[in-house]
Amino acid sequence: MTLRFGDNVSTAETDYGTVLLDERAGAYWELNPTATLVVRTLLDGGEETDAAAALVREFDIDRTQALKDVEELVRQLRGSGLAS
Repeated sequence: MTLRFGDNVSTAETDYGTVLLDERAGAYWELNPTATLVVRTLLDGGEETDAAAALVREFDIDRTQALKDVEELVRQLRGSGLAS
């Protein structure tokens, strides 16, 4: 399932990942480079399995763990109201 940030969320990529600003709540989140890769893949229309495959390629980690990590990140982003 692809990812989409709400209209109230601004993003900025930095040297250390991506910063998300929830303009409605005045809160910000900082994503590390790993989470940035996941988010970028999903925002570009990829599925969670595509994001996990990108993690495996980039970081040489176990596919099962990569998919769990992707699912958890998506769950947190949606649970926080930042994404749908």
